[in-house]
Amino acid sequence: MPHTPEPDEDDLGDITPPQPVFHVEQALLGALLLDPHRLSDVTGIAAGSFSTAPHAALFTAISTLPPPDPAEHAKNTEWLDRVLARGREQARGLTVMYLHTLVQVCPWPRHAPAYARMVEAEHARRRLRGAAERLIQATHDTTLPHPVQKVLAEADALAALVDDIAIRFPPRSGVLPRTPAPPPHSVLDRTEAAEEEQLLLATATARPAAIGSLRWLLPADLTVPLHAGLWQCLTTLARRGEPIDPVTVLWGAQQRGVPGEGSSPREVLRLLAEPAGSAEYWAERALQRSLLATADHTGRRVEAYAGDPANTPFQLVVGARRALADIAAVRTRLQHATASPPPQRHRPAPTTRAGPRATAAHAARPARVTR
Repeated sequence: MPHTPEPDEDDLGDITPPQPVFHVEQALLGALLLDPHRLSDVTGIAAGSFSTAPHAALFTAISTLPPPDPAEHAKNTEWLDRVLARGREQARGLTVMYLHTLVQVCPWPRHAPAYARMVEAEHARRRLRGAAERLIQATHDTTLPHPVQKVLAEADALAALVDDIAIRFPPRSGVLPRTPAPPPHSVLDRTEAAEEEQLLLATATARPAAIGSLRWLLPADLTVPLHAGLWQCLTTLARRGEPIDPVTVLWGAQQRGVPGEGSSPREVLRLLAEPAGSAEYWAERALQRSLLATADHTGRRVEAYAGDPANTPFQLVVGARRALADIAAVRTRLQHATASPPPQRHRPAPTTRAGPRATAAHAARPARVTR
């Protein structure tokens, strides 16, 4: 028979218990309420470092009000009343009872610096997770006129945040996050990507002279395995100086087992026989898509690391830097792809030196009449 709760029965099973940092924040605030002079020992945190608005409001009040005289503070609650009044300006739900709770749950006020370090570590985790989420959102924002620039800006912001965290939590060598990396998630229009990759392959096959200047595009940048294999065949043939046309590419692909199941030789020949535009344009488009996909995967990796409370700030710094290195590698190749060729310097014409032979000017002079 199902249990029917009584009208006055509290259903506390559905309430999510607070995270450990919530209790750490309570202990820190309790320590500062008991011994306000310990605020000078607390570094690395601000009101925004706390996970709840009431805790942030209380820390603001404690840090902005003049500290009380220790002897007077031990005899009356005048300073605590001022803290409560100041805190209620930002969090109206604060009560005298909650301040008493904070004081009671603090094990040792002298441990305030340790509590602050824990609060700072958890705040670093939240900041890192937020920056990773913004990077992921940028890769999915189809309204951006220049998505690559926006994604790179978010990647730079994430990298700057990691450097800032590393100042307070210097990474230790070899300490990697144990959180498994999530699988890659597609952020692309696969139909559009496949069509443009086909145009790249067909155009490069028809005009193979351009392949040598496209070394910055790797097979892994293409979204379709067949296309990646064909691009590798094209670049190999070009590097060896061998003839390139649809038939030679098909033969080279066969040697590598590239067509595989589901792709007949006739389909490969048809794919390579419809060039359009320039190979440089389609290659750059493919590399831009690769950058967006890499940024999305990097953001998801950092988000997973930051979402695992078992990872320390040291591990988060190391893991985030490893993930950001993938974006940096694709970014470098994109910079090579979009860099303007250096201007050619024209050497000045060499000055003609006087020699035994007559110059054109001398030859044009009328000869002297000999009498």
